[in-house]
Amino acid sequence: MDKKLLEILACPVCKGPLLYRKDAQELVCKADRLAFRIENDIPVMLAEEARAIPVDEAL
Repeated sequence: MDKKLLEILACPVCKGPLLYRKDAQELVCKADRLAFRIENDIPVMLAEEARAIPVDEAL
């Protein structure tokens, strides 16, 4: 994932910062507990496509 792209991307729900999880190929919003998948180096930034992160899953 390009570092410059990471600097400008924000959560589409709350506009907050995203955490890049290289191992899972996801961008995570801690505030909303949502994970946005990355396909072919392209983040899928649609709220309806995001994975809800369960409370018991570490961020």
